[in-house]
Amino acid sequence: MSGDAATGARTRAARALLWIVVAALAVRQAVVVLRQPPEERLTDLETWTGENGVLHVTGSLYDTDRFTGTPFAGLVLKPLTRAAEQSLGVAWTFGSLLLVAALGIIAARALPGPVTRRAALPAAPVAISLLMLSLPVRNTFHLGQTSILPVLLVLLACFTVRGERASGLLIGLAAALQPTVLLFAILFRLTGRRRAAVTGSAAFAACTALAWAAMPRDSWTYWVHHVAGAGLGDDPDSLANQSLHGALLRFGLAGPFEIVLFVVLAVVVCCLGLRRAVRYARDGQLLLAVAVTGCVAVAVSPTAWQHQLLWLLLAVVGRVGRRASDRLMWPGVVVLVITLPAQMLLPGMPVLFPVRDNALLLAALGAACAAPFLSRTSPYWQQPIPADHAVLAPARWSRVPLLPFRRRVLGRPNLLLELLLIRVVYSVYVEVRLAATAGRATAEHHGRQIHALEQWLHIDIEHWANHAVVEVVRLRDFFDFYYSTFHFIVPLTVLGVLYVRRPADYRWVRSSIGFATLLALVGFWLCPLAPPRLMPGLGFIDTVHGVQDFAKPDYGTLTSMTNQYAAMPSLHFGWSLWCAVVVVMLAPKVWMKALGLLHPLFTVSAIIATANHWVLDAVGGAVVVALGFGLTHLLSGPRKLRLPTVPAAAGPLDDLAVPVQRPAARPTGDAVGGKRR
Repeated sequence: MSGDAATGARTRAARALLWIVVAALAVRQAVVVLRQPPEERLTDLETWTGENGVLHVTGSLYDTDRFTGTPFAGLVLKPLTRAAEQSLGVAWTFGSLLLVAALGIIAARALPGPVTRRAALPAAPVAISLLMLSLPVRNTFHLGQTSILPVLLVLLACFTVRGERASGLLIGLAAALQPTVLLFAILFRLTGRRRAAVTGSAAFAACTALAWAAMPRDSWTYWVHHVAGAGLGDDPDSLANQSLHGALLRFGLAGPFEIVLFVVLAVVVCCLGLRRAVRYARDGQLLLAVAVTGCVAVAVSPTAWQHQLLWLLLAVVGRVGRRASDRLMWPGVVVLVITLPAQMLLPGMPVLFPVRDNALLLAALGAACAAPFLSRTSPYWQQPIPADHAVLAPARWSRVPLLPFRRRVLGRPNLLLELLLIRVVYSVYVEVRLAATAGRATAEHHGRQIHALEQWLHIDIEHWANHAVVEVVRLRDFFDFYYSTFHFIVPLTVLGVLYVRRPADYRWVRSSIGFATLLALVGFWLCPLAPPRLMPGLGFIDTVHGVQDFAKPDYGTLTSMTNQYAAMPSLHFGWSLWCAVVVVMLAPKVWMKALGLLHPLFTVSAIIATANHWVLDAVGGAVVVALGFGLTHLLSGPRKLRLPTVPAAAGPLDDLAVPVQRPAARPTGDAVGGKRR
């Protein structure tokens, strides 16, 4: 088989696999919704169209704050009140799936060119998968919202229908459902599509007038009393309102000053965002222009609920950064922000609350006003500055590494993306620890088995060490402090130093600790284990958490916050051993290596003396760390690499230069470690 044919076969296989993933996500989403009790699924739709829904009442739709749509949306939804509840739920769920699929296909076909066939084939399944995983779509499925429809109508107007009148009509319908979408009429006007802009404005006015005629009281309440829906639904200052108005209210501003400030900021965002959108539209990046305008619309809306922020995901098509190593930064940030709760992205530190509480808004403002998206005329659009690579050293066996990367990157990765990824991995680690519990009886049974095995091996030193340390107050305080403090500080310090001084080794060691942590999560899930301090009848003293009341079913000062039975393997010892191995391998000074070896020694003493782990837990931690290093070697090859080629000439497009091999020399640890800049 020729090289092109083999590449094409691999691309088609990857595309087929992606479509299987799409189908699995769709089935899972439908099953999750339909398996819920009727009173817990599609809660907003039930609130509107159910037997006692607001669309059934004879009074105003807005007598309560349960209906947040426009009067025109209420007019459109009223016929659904005659549908059977069960059949409506099924039809709504599968209809929403079809809308998401259509949205992903249109977005994939609207990618700014030139797009290679290899990139175009998986574009649709990747787009649909991201949409399925995004918070707005997940909320839409759970709540039964209509927020997908305005986005789809805009994409149809911009990329599918022919004729300016048809495009304008779709924009007007979308704006009747989500008023700030009328900004797209301004975008059409600024890009020369005057007829579409006029038709869109007229269609919006007609739909709104129809709603006024059919429901004058509701229209007055929505447009005048609530000022385009402000104050409907949750409180305007709730975290669900990711608009400028909501952010200002959360900062404690209120009254006329807040309103004036909001209006001024909204005007500034509209001017900056629409100006950028026009530039990208004229540059041939119409999908990016649509995304920017949509982000402006949600930012300047009085209320922009989470399910209305789907525009942000479309902004991943923008290309940011001149270097190839920076290209994944912007898509990575957008995907993480739009798919994960803010609590998983940033730790619960008060100083970070303003960023965490407004993460979606900040990302939308970044897309609208700040992100330096490249023009298609830029020399870096198709050919960014290449990453600094090293040639992969030959493996000992032909099938090692299992996933042979052609060259390993020597340069340091993007710091923002690394911090987000580390935070996400840690959040997953915490969530799995909390979920991986089989109950107190099972954990204590495993604890008795471990204790019996240690007695048979004559290594059951936990009770002696625990009571010996308790007798010496200063020693007990030292081990309590060491156990509580150095578990995170030392690994993060090692990673930080390597990131700055030895970026190539940073990538390697970061992967190894990641694999070790994932393997430890498997252990937590499969083998819930009570540590010595939580074993009744054995006489251990919990020096860190205090006295445990074993008479209560859910005892322990931290039982409600974390999984106390995630003890096997011990990541306290595992991470400390990982630090020691890395320091011994890479530290340039002997005293540094010796200091690194002290950390696992102190850690294993602390976890045993404080009765937080068994000796065999430490053995388990050592096993997962060894497996982590082994998997890293298998997947990316040996750590020491041959030196990279040197470009013949420097320039913005270094990948076009003729490579010249450096003189043969055995690389030293520092050379391979990546002290280059």
